[in-house]
Amino acid sequence: MTRAPPTLFEGSGVGLQAVPNWLITIRRGLRWFRVVYNPMPTSKRILVLGPSGAGKSTLARQLGERLDLPVVHLDAIYWNPGWVQIEIAQFRERVEEAAKGDTWVMDGNYTATHLDLRLARAEAVIWLDLPRYVYFPRAVWWSIKNYGHVRDDVGSGCPERFDLSFFKDWVWTYPTRSRPQHAKIMASLPAAIRGIILRSPLEVAKFIEALPRSLDGGRGG
Repeated sequence: MTRAPPTLFEGSGVGLQAVPNWLITIRRGLRWFRVVYNPMPTSKRILVLGPSGAGKSTLARQLGERLDLPVVHLDAIYWNPGWVQIEIAQFRERVEEAAKGDTWVMDGNYTATHLDLRLARAEAVIWLDLPRYVYFPRAVWWSIKNYGHVRDDVGSGCPERFDLSFFKDWVWTYPTRSRPQHAKIMASLPAAIRGIILRSPLEVAKFIEALPRSLDGGRGG
């Protein structure tokens, strides 16, 4: 015994021949609309990576405001008053506790000490892969502009300072010191984690303007 051909309206008993062509067209259109405009849920746990001066903290704040997510600045939990570094074990404890949250945006690198804790919980990773001629002058200018003031993205009791060794040994050397590692991280993200790479201030601005749709677009390139 052969099975009857499926109907367009499951359970209605109405066959293909009984349905007007215009109704068939509408139904097919609705199916296409659901496929194209039914995006994946917006990511609720987001990492932001990149060099100093790229605007990680600024982007994290904007993501937090636009998506109503709590923001975690890793520098703020790494530095104790007086620019004293926290013990690595205690730092991992703090990061692990923050990563347990259902929603967050975390900005900061620290890829050698606890990326495993964050990546295991992240739903999206945004890499600000800006060129050095953009991020380096920014880092210098922000340090001058905020000199002596405590920023909200750094630990309390840590007024901004102008540290030449930091610029020379850390900020300037990002392309050879940390960028290859960040590129590897983005290239090897699990399929379940969205990867977004922004390579210019214009791309960053367009990304922010298009939120939350821009965050749902999958891997960036």
